[in-house]
Amino acid sequence: MALISVGIDYEHASLDLLERATLPEHEWAKMLRTLVSHRNIHEAVFVSTCLRTEVVAVIDRFHGAIDEITETLAEATGLSSSEFEDRLTVNFEHDVATHLFSVAAGLRSVVPGEFEILGQLRRALELAVEEQSAGSEVTDIFQRAIASGRRVRAETSISRGTTSFAQAAASAAIDELGDELAGAHVVVLGAGQMASGVVKSLLAARPPLAKLTILNRTIERAEGLKSDVHDERVFVDSLESAPTHLRGTRLVVSALEVSAPVLARDHFVADEGETLIVDLGVPRAVASDVNDLAHVRRIDISDLRDRVERALGDRRESMDAAELIVAEDVERFLNDQRARGAAVIVRELREHFDEVVAGELSRRGHDLEDLSVEQRETVASLVRSVVAKIAHRPTVALKEAAGTDQGTRLSEATRNLFDL
Repeated sequence: MALISVGIDYEHASLDLLERATLPEHEWAKMLRTLVSHRNIHEAVFVSTCLRTEVVAVIDRFHGAIDEITETLAEATGLSSSEFEDRLTVNFEHDVATHLFSVAAGLRSVVPGEFEILGQLRRALELAVEEQSAGSEVTDIFQRAIASGRRVRAETSISRGTTSFAQAAASAAIDELGDELAGAHVVVLGAGQMASGVVKSLLAARPPLAKLTILNRTIERAEGLKSDVHDERVFVDSLESAPTHLRGTRLVVSALEVSAPVLARDHFVADEGETLIVDLGVPRAVASDVNDLAHVRRIDISDLRDRVERALGDRRESMDAAELIVAEDVERFLNDQRARGAAVIVRELREHFDEVVAGELSRRGHDLEDLSVEQRETVASLVRSVVAKIAHRPTVALKEAAGTDQGTRLSEATRNLFDL
């Protein structure tokens, strides 16, 4: 069996494809059950964020597993398998660790060092454990990747400054509006973690805005966010009431997880005042044809990515330091993995020899019938001693080479030679 990761991300796929391939979290469990029902997939973790949809799995046949994962993604998203061609990022065996540790460190994020990804990976693993699709191998690599991600943020300054989509989005809006933010009415769609970050950043902005309305599917959650920020400028309402709040709104920020747009072009036609839309959703929460309106300006994930890239500046050094930590943690993980593999094969080899000795003593028991009990035990002890001496050198060699490429080759050769 082998470890593999298969997915699409913002570095290799268009925003349009990512938008259509994103699955809401309530559909992840079904995805996991379907994945592990396939012949070549034994363990699986599935994660689908605004910029990444990915499967990490323990598999049998490489090409068979890729076909099964691609077909499952296509079925779940309503896309054809051909749409994933040349867009999938595939990592195999040791490369999976480098990839996953880098993702957890925030090195594969639009905003380097952003912290949301750690929570997303943790939730993905927890659900896989709950659905019993995560065995020891994927659980171990996810836990080690998350731990490495925490270490990167603790030991480098990669998380300094803007470290989340929420902060980056608020900064982009504030930069875009400038003094126009003073006295403005702002609408935020959503009341989750990302929306919370947006709200807090906007309320702290200077010049200060006049009013901020939080619209959410469940008003109770919006009320909870309002209570958390404790600011008299904040009001809440249901998401369904959004059209009534748009007139005169200077800024609309969407931080929703949706399967289809909740705001259409018609919602913005009547109001001729200039409106800035920051849409953090993938799929987008505001229909793309609002771009046709002269008085509407939209910033989405792709724009945000370009802004962050230009603003990285002196954080390049922190990213280099983060990459060194990731490389160190990956090497430690792989060494531990190899050492465990050596321990397993040493145990299997000893058990194999014990079974051979026991089998032969049993098969030739009639040849020893004339011996006393003590003599039979002496013969058995002698045979076991000889076999132990024969097994000693292979056992030592396997232990000494653990954690190296030579150890891997020795393990494979031992399995082949003794049919383990």
